[in-house]
Amino acid sequence: MMAANRLSFRNITALAPMVRVGTLPMRLLALDYGADVVYCEELIDIKMAQCQRVVNEVLETVDFVAPDDRVMFRTCEREKDRVVFQMGTADPDRALTVARLVEKDVAAVDVNMGCPKEYSTKGGMGAALLSDPDKIEAILKKLVTGVSIPVTCKIRILPSLEETISLVQRIENTGVAAVAVHGRLKDERPRHPVHCDYIRAVARAVSIPVIANGGSLDLVKTNADIEVFRKAAGASSVMLARAAMWNVSVFSSRGPLPVESVMEEYLKYAIRYDNHAFNTKYCLCQMLRDKVESPLGKQLQAAQTNTEISEAYGLQELYRQTQERLQARRDALQSGGQEEQLVMDGDVTTMAVKFERREYPPHITPKMFLLEWSRKEKVEQPLYQTVQRAQDRGFQSIVTVAKKQYRSSLWEKSKKFAEQAAAIVCLRVLGVPEGRIGEEDSGLVCKRKREGKTNGAVEEEGSKKRHVIDLQREAESAAKGDQHRAEQPVGEQEL
Repeated sequence: MMAANRLSFRNITALAPMVRVGTLPMRLLALDYGADVVYCEELIDIKMAQCQRVVNEVLETVDFVAPDDRVMFRTCEREKDRVVFQMGTADPDRALTVARLVEKDVAAVDVNMGCPKEYSTKGGMGAALLSDPDKIEAILKKLVTGVSIPVTCKIRILPSLEETISLVQRIENTGVAAVAVHGRLKDERPRHPVHCDYIRAVARAVSIPVIANGGSLDLVKTNADIEVFRKAAGASSVMLARAAMWNVSVFSSRGPLPVESVMEEYLKYAIRYDNHAFNTKYCLCQMLRDKVESPLGKQLQAAQTNTEISEAYGLQELYRQTQERLQARRDALQSGGQEEQLVMDGDVTTMAVKFERREYPPHITPKMFLLEWSRKEKVEQPLYQTVQRAQDRGFQSIVTVAKKQYRSSLWEKSKKFAEQAAAIVCLRVLGVPEGRIGEEDSGLVCKRKREGKTNGAVEEEGSKKRHVIDLQREAESAAKGDQHRAEQPVGEQEL
């Protein structure tokens, strides 16, 4: 990155890094309302170092995906030159590994040296670093010399002003582009007043930009208050956490705007970028604050899926249209130019095929043909195992037949379709008909079954009941799942 294009930290207002809040929808909304820079939530180096960078062509994002398929960090072109990636780290080499992983997709990297929470400090990260200035220097020097984008850090003040100034001067000498100072001690909490005098003294002692943080409760309630806080702290810039979490339109010159309209705009971004339901729900509850027991608040608290959250805000039609558009894009990307050729993935035979329901008679499926074939050949009934990936909630199944495994390399929109696609792969490898319209009668499925008349009304009713039970199980699974779930074995053998 050329020096002229480097992100500047002078005279800016920034969305502070906040766990569970600083995900993509909130960052984009903050930019819309006037924030100059947005920080992502703190992400731990050990977890990020295991991630793969994935271009998500369906959502038009770049995703950093963990081995369990959980999306740890999602970003997009809209924020590329204004998003700062904050990491939790206590190791210079790991910090550099993570910084290099993300440096082409973010504007700067930041090291968290101020979080007092146990999940951060127990690994020597966050505020624990304040007592180890040598390690601070080692981490920052490694980053400054190792990546092409600006490096910053965020600290809390130390017990004495002299200690605080000495630490920030050592930090400045590492070559960082800026330092954010939360004007509280590591043992102090939001109820304690922010020490603007400490921030002011630090800003006078160094030449790099100092970003003032910690004024949400005492000083910043409106957009005009941001400048009041900046002057009181004598800082170059201001970073807002809770004031923005409660109503991110505080960044707007007209802000804050009615929180109801802000929540709706937030939800639109959450829908557009397929944000995880529990994260969306958490952020909306923070905005509701004392209205969380209102009718809307109770409906939101009861919601377990993105569909239910959208219904609470009257955006169910937008959600439906968005899901249809994303699925159409997913189908187009998967079907474009892929030839049906066999590829071995370990012990699994794969082929790029999709299950198109319109290509089969109403009462016939590939799974039905495969089951009948296995009975005829006197082998064990096909066994299906299905997984769901987090980044787009697509499904993929493996079917085991005669101790061999088969899978489609394409991801389907539902568990049922994924199982049918796996069955198609198996049937094509075996050279067995799959029941498509126009295929010559193979005799595998008798005429009555083909016409949906097997065992008369009894089987038809049984099939309906199995279908209802399956839908209920899928709904329960979707409601209870979270981003930590990457794999769901499926025992139901549907036809």
